[in-house]
Amino acid sequence: MLLGRTASGLFWMHRYVERAENMARIVDAGLRMALTRSSTAPEEWSSVVLSAGAMEAFRAKHDRFTAANVSDFLLRDRDNPSSVISCLEATRFNARMVRTALTRDAWEAVNEAWMALKSALSAPVPESELPPLLDHIKREASLIRGAFHGTMLRNEIFNFSRIGTFIERADNTSRILDVKYYVLLPAASYVGGAMDNHQWESILRSVSAHRSYRWVYDTQYTPAQIAEYLILDSRMPRSLHFCYRNIAENLEFLAQEYGTRLSCHDISSRTLASIGGKQIQAIFDFGLHEFLTDFIFQNNRLAADIGRAYNFD
Repeated sequence: MLLGRTASGLFWMHRYVERAENMARIVDAGLRMALTRSSTAPEEWSSVVLSAGAMEAFRAKHDRFTAANVSDFLLRDRDNPSSVISCLEATRFNARMVRTALTRDAWEAVNEAWMALKSALSAPVPESELPPLLDHIKREASLIRGAFHGTMLRNEIFNFSRIGTFIERADNTSRILDVKYYVLLPAASYVGGAMDNHQWESILRSVSAHRSYRWVYDTQYTPAQIAEYLILDSRMPRSLHFCYRNIAENLEFLAQEYGTRLSCHDISSRTLASIGGKQIQAIFDFGLHEFLTDFIFQNNRLAADIGRAYNFD
């Protein structure tokens, strides 16, 4: 059985990789929206900060929502623990802590990403240079995951890492959908109401689902279909269903490896069953915001329970 410290390092290493990429995706979506809706650019950048869950920390340092302020805060501000540079440093710290549990390829992918992006983020980035930088961040995160996925033995080391990835990804998707749907839209908006296509496109681009959505639905954007795709579609790799299927599978491998089922196994199984057994209309009848708020709470509860079960502290 892995030491709790090693399991924790693997879990958090992959949460931080996912979080760094998500910050880049959120900034990318905000940049696209601000460029297409220049008259409301401050509101668009405000929504980016809300999506990142960093409003209080941002307001403590800045009084204006501009591309420069928001991108600098989310990409390279070390006072922001969820900025890309902070996440990369935390990724490397955790990777060094579990260095003997990683293949050479996996370690070098982390180290090279940290060195490359540390240099790229060493100075404020002009708005015109943001798109290639954001692509660079997403590419480095993909290289880390690719090296890990392609070289690591499928044992408990792999399982803890994958659980960390999908816990973070599920949190990201649910927060983006909740904030975009209920903060960006007018408070009185209702599913099926008229909405500017750029707004819906930004939700999908935030989770790299813009093109695949059109493959599945081949229609205009609608609130119900977007929510269905990001919550219930088991084929979409950033949907809540996809994330929890992977969390439950990897926890089940740990149960088999260690011969013990714990409360975290039951929590993940119940959450997966609740997602897989729902129809999107039932979620809207219950309340999308209420559903997502409860999901985020349960997801955080599961992460904490996994930490207790496997002695992360």
